Amino acid sequence: MNDFPRFNSDYMEGAHPRILARIAAENLKKHPGYGEDDICAAAKQKIRTACACPNARVEFLVGGTQTNSTVLDALLRSWQGVVAAASGHINCYECGTIEARGHKVIAVPGQNGKITPATLSDYLAGFWADEDHDHMVEPGAVYISHPTEIGTLYTKSELSSLHEICRQYRIPLYVDGARLGYGLMADGTDVTLTDLAKLADVFYIGGTKVGALIGEAVVFPNPEIIDHFVTIKKQHGGLLAKGWLLGVQFDELFTDELYFKISRSAIEKAMRLRELFTAKGYKVAYPSPTNQQFFLLDNETKRRLAEKVDFAFWENADADHTVVRFCTSWATTDEQIEELEALL
Repeated sequence: MNDFPRFNSDYMEGAHPRILARIAAENLKKHPGYGEDDICAAAKQKIRTACACPNARVEFLVGGTQTNSTVLDALLRSWQGVVAAASGHINCYECGTIEARGHKVIAVPGQNGKITPATLSDYLAGFWADEDHDHMVEPGAVYISHPTEIGTLYTKSELSSLHEICRQYRIPLYVDGARLGYGLMADGTDVTLTDLAKLADVFYIGGTKVGALIGEAVVFPNPEIIDHFVTIKKQHGGLLAKGWLLGVQFDELFTDELYFKISRSAIEKAMRLRELFTAKGYKVAYPSPTNQQFFLLDNETKRRLAEKVDFAFWENADADHTVVRFCTSWATTDEQIEELEALL
């Protein structure tokens, strides 16, 4: 591995020092298994308070792909699939995990990475108007991510409209929150954690990409939406014997608003990074207000820049240009941004 500045992703570092300190402090204590300990209970209560949803059910899992697979497998019947934007994470970057569990990802066109209410409404109306729908994969849930794959955000109005459409067709709205902290703390957003608890049937608060070693916290505002979730979680390999390791991380993240503070820090670094690139004449590929920033580079510039700094390939724009991603994290420092500035 080289010593270049690295902006490939937001899960390259370990964990926030406060989390490591808490794990060390708890390390030699004996905790009940499978998340039935006092630390997990305290963390769940802090999350309920942050969501202003006192009756919510909170469950911890290890990673995003496992969480999406477990939740959607629990929500869907055997003949059902999940509606997602064609660019959605479950459709593009999870190796067919949803399909491996027997459920189809029903891809619909997206706009700036998002499913629009009009697109969703038209698809559902068309499906149920089709006389042969009994022979087709039934839409049993709707999947969105906030932020999206390209860092764009839903507005409260858009979420409200999607929520109403899902109510009309009696299917759940599931929100992938792998990078939720960065979405909630972005400039200009009007979506809060409380809003998500009102407008989503299930969502998760990402920890892996927002300061935790591992872990995601799934929130069920209506705890009765899924039966036997612990059993389903175990079937998916998600019920850890040392469950306290997940609980202690979220207990710390939701103490003194650490989750929100470190998310905001990453946003500020990302905005500085974008200013550096645009000042040098680089073009922004997608209008992301989050910690993910996308730039359009000609291939020769991309090759030369890759000799000095690590970043992520995103997609080929055409034969001569590439979209690349630079990603800040909770751990990105001013010094790292300054080093990038010097290289540019």
